[in-house]
Parts: sequence; C-alpha cells; structure tokens
Amino acid sequence: MEPGKSINEKQKIALKRAEELKGRVDDYREALKTIPAGFKRWPQILENQKRIKDYFKASDDDWDNWRWQLKNRITTTGVLKELLPLGKKEIEEIDKTGSQYRWAVSPYYLSLIDPDDPDDPVKRQCIPTIEEHLDEGGYDDPMGEEYTSPTTAVTRRYADRLIIKVTNQCAMYCRHCQRRRSIGEKDLATPREQLEEALDYVRKNEEVRDILLTGGDGFMQDNQTIAWLLDELDQIEHVEIKRFGSRTLVTMPQRIDDELCKIFSEHLPLYINTHYNHPLEVTPRAREACFKLARAGVGLGNQTVLLNGVNNDPFIIRKLNQDLLQAMVRPYYIFHAKAVKGTSHFRTKVEEGIEIMENLRGYTSGLAIPTFVVNAPLGQGKTPMLPEYLVSSGKGYIMIRTWENKIVRYEN
Repeated sequence: MEPGKSINEKQKIALKRAEELKGRVDDYREALKTIPAGFKRWPQILENQKRIKDYFKASDDDWDNWRWQLKNRITTTGVLKELLPLGKKEIEEIDKTGSQYRWAVSPYYLSLIDPDDPDDPVKRQCIPTIEEHLDEGGYDDPMGEEYTSPTTAVTRRYADRLIIKVTNQCAMYCRHCQRRRSIGEKDLATPREQLEEALDYVRKNEEVRDILLTGGDGFMQDNQTIAWLLDELDQIEHVEIKRFGSRTLVTMPQRIDDELCKIFSEHLPLYINTHYNHPLEVTPRAREACFKLARAGVGLGNQTVLLNGVNNDPFIIRKLNQDLLQAMVRPYYIFHAKAVKGTSHFRTKVEEGIEIMENLRGYTSGLAIPTFVVNAPLGQGKTPMLPEYLVSSGKGYIMIRTWENKIVRYEN
C-alpha cells in the first residue's frame, strides 16, 4: 500500500479487502448447512435418549451415572436391533465381525446416531461392519509396542516421555482402535504390581519428565487408583507433567464427576488428550464435561484420527476444531490412521490430510489448527506432514506461498 494515500482511500482499500475475505469462507458457510453437529442435532439426540432410557427402564439419575452407562453398554445385536433399525443381513454381518473383534457402545454414544442414516459417522465408529471381517491387510501391532515396552505396562518411544497403560478397558470400543489386539473378552485393570513396576522404572530414569496414563482409557480406573497414581508421580522430582489419554469425554461424558475433577485440581500441571473425530460428538453434554475439567485447571487438547467416510473432509474438520475451541479444547493432532488389521476401510491417502491442513491455515484461528502427523512404523515416532510454503530462496530473500496461494518475496 502506498504511504501517501489519504485515510479515505485506505479505508476503501480495507473495505474491498474485507469483501474479498468474506468470499473466502462462502463455500464453508454453505457446507455448514449440511454438516451434522452435536448442538444442531441435540433435540433429536434427547429424543433418542428418552427411547433408550425407556428400553432400559432407566431414570435420569441412572443415565447421568457413568457406572450405569458402563454396566449397560450395548454388546449384542439382540439389544442393538431394539434401539436401531437393522436389517437381517446387517445383523448377520455385525455378529460375524463381532465373533472376531469385540464391540461395545455406551447408551449415551448410541444416542448420538441418526437412526435413519445408515452411513451416520457416529455409527461407523462404534458398530462393526463386514469390512472389518473381510480385511486381510494391516498389522495387529503396527506401532511395534511389544518392542518398545521396557517393562510390562510401559511403552517408550521418546527420550523424555513415556506411556503407562493402566487398563485395557474403554467406555466404547472404537472400530478404528490402534490397540484392538489388547481388547480381550474381559475388561482388565493393570495389576497394582505392574503399575508399581512402571512407577519404579520412571523413578530410575531421571530424563523422563512427561507421563501419559492411557490404556485402553485412562479414565476407566476408579478415582482412588487415579489419585494414587498421581500422588506417586508427584513425588518423583523429575516428573514435570502428567497427561491422560481418554475418549470418555466423547463416549461417556458422565465419567467426569465432581470427585474426579477435585482430584485433578490437586495434581496440576495436568493435561488431558481427548479424542473427538466429528462435530456430532461435540454435544452440550460433552461440552459440560470439558468445562468442568477446564474449571479444575486441567489443560485440554484433542487428537483426531482421519477416518474415511467419517471426517476426511476439510469443512468437517474445520467445523470440528471450531466447536472444540468453544468447549475449551485445543486441537492438538490429526493422525493419519495406522495400518491396524481390520481397519483398512478407514484409511485415507496422506495427501487428504495435507489438503485438510491447506484448508485450515488462514481460514480459521491458529488455535484451531492442529499438527497432521504420520506415525512412523514400529514406534519410530510422529512425523509432521506439512503443506509446502517455502517456494525458493536466494541471497538475502526467500519466496513464500501465502494461505491464499500468492507468491510473495520476503527479505531474509
């Protein structure tokens, strides 16, 4: 812009630019009309919940109790067909796949499904399909965790941080789960002696400063065990932060009770990585759980997995990330789906993830832009996949590509 221009002329230029910027989001605003979201669908979800509560003869207090939700997970087609319209062929396929891969879905998460949509993105994440059974590709352990476990409950891939697996249980068993090999016929908490061994390993390795408690789902342990683990970690001088990996905020937000929040507030700094994959999962009830944790001082980040037929669309991811920010959750990672046996139908091209990143940068808040990563095989770590913005370089300058695809010279 020329410095000699009058205020009027500058304002005209600014107004013209504002109109141009408005046009940059017209396609997204149009797409929003067709993207289902948790807040938009909430009236229908409440109707679904009433129908499910009537089936189980459950009170509102039952529904709000996470132990009731856990006890009444739907695990058979005999119950599922009473709550969702299923054809004979689909029932047979669910049973066939279920004989190979365990499945379970909480009543709450089931209520998010549109019964009239056979391709509902929530349904695809929780109800088995014949595609899983027919899939002969992939690996049971693509991350090579059995080769990165220096002691039974520990997985260590990095120099200064590690995972302690506290259980094999989850509130729901996601169809894309990377650890489906660990989900046996029974839900098992990690024995106390194995947790003691893991803590002892941390004590002996002073370079370890960051501990992630996961599983399964880190919140499937009872409050007393969680408090004990955090107490033990707080007594290890070189441990700086604790983290939990949990999808319960998505699949069973009732788990975030007052006692758990009080425990967390006494063990800061503490971070929780949630796992929202679609805007439908960000409901008023889920947001309430996130707010409770935020009020307790907990930092919240989200890890999304890019899933074919669920969220491999730039506008769906943009909507998801913007809704997450409204729930006090910072989008943290988008993962390229791992080559897990039985999940090939969920996998996308890496280029799809890069395209999504292209459609976030400049089009939404920087806070709503996570890092897209591919996990290198056999536990070799997360590798960022980035659009290329550096075009070329010369003596004292570089040429860069802006988010609007303009090539600009930048003095270096």
